Amino acid sequence: MGKVDWKKDLANHFENIRVIERCQIEIVGQFDQFCEFIAEPAFEALTEELSQYRIRSEQVKTKGKSIRFVICFPGLKDEQFHYRVSLPKNAIELRLKLQIKARRTPKTEYQTTDEDFMPGLFPFKVLRMDKDEVVADIVKHFTGFCYTALTSPD
Repeated sequence: MGKVDWKKDLANHFENIRVIERCQIEIVGQFDQFCEFIAEPAFEALTEELSQYRIRSEQVKTKGKSIRFVICFPGLKDEQFHYRVSLPKNAIELRLKLQIKARRTPKTEYQTTDEDFMPGLFPFKVLRMDKDEVVADIVKHFTGFCYTALTSPD
């Protein structure tokens, strides 16, 4: 059996940790870029459009962690629908998560679903997305929820 080089193993370990940590910092920066250049403009475009239907909306950002778009019930201040895109803790690539929280009336509980943001979207393509793709995804989830709520038997 050859001589064990534990010093080299230890050095490699610390180098690997440095690489991972550098990667994680870069990914947080990329997520913030996604928020600033894609998500926020998407949310602003949708806010403008929704206002024509007497629907209030807002966006909430937690730097390096998540960005959320909130849609209120028509004509009310009560929140109906949340579309939240987040960067998983300790991520080393831009695979984002989506959480949808929605409720049928201002008095009912929220239903929450967790899924991947844009399934099938490669991490390296996230920063090349068009804001309209994000708007379309929000609209798809929002309208889908509304139709389901309206036609649900209970």
